[in-house]
Amino acid sequence: MHQTFEIAKASRKVLSQFLENYTLEQLNKMAPEFNNNLIWNIAHIVVTQQRLVYKFSGVPMIISDELLDKYKGGTKPSHDVTQAEVDEIRSLLYETIDQTEADFNNKLFKTYQEYTASIGVTIKNIEGALSFNNYHEALHMGVIMSIRKFV
Repeated sequence: MHQTFEIAKASRKVLSQFLENYTLEQLNKMAPEFNNNLIWNIAHIVVTQQRLVYKFSGVPMIISDELLDKYKGGTKPSHDVTQAEVDEIRSLLYETIDQTEADFNNKLFKTYQEYTASIGVTIKNIEGALSFNNYHEALHMGVIMSIRKFV
């Protein structure tokens, strides 16, 4: 599982660079042919990791329910985010992965409510959730790479 966390941390480092190198206007800009933007995808990645790992394990999430409701699957940007929101998301990029690794190592995740993802894969345990999360982050990283060409 060490490598799974290393991949997640590398992904989060790349995402953080978007938050550091793009303006607030660029992060919020809706690109043609897309129904979301850079900041929505980054926040969605954070929210989905929390849902996949914590919520389905019956462990309280690190993020707020408000953040979950704004960026869970099936949502789209409803407003331009503020710099304060970007700063919160930037902080959560690392905090959530570091805490998840500590919680995993401390064996906090004892049960898992099976979940069938949209691609038809059934996640049955915490290891599967962590593995699937890396796939999900890579998928959205591809979307982010496409959107950045338009902003």
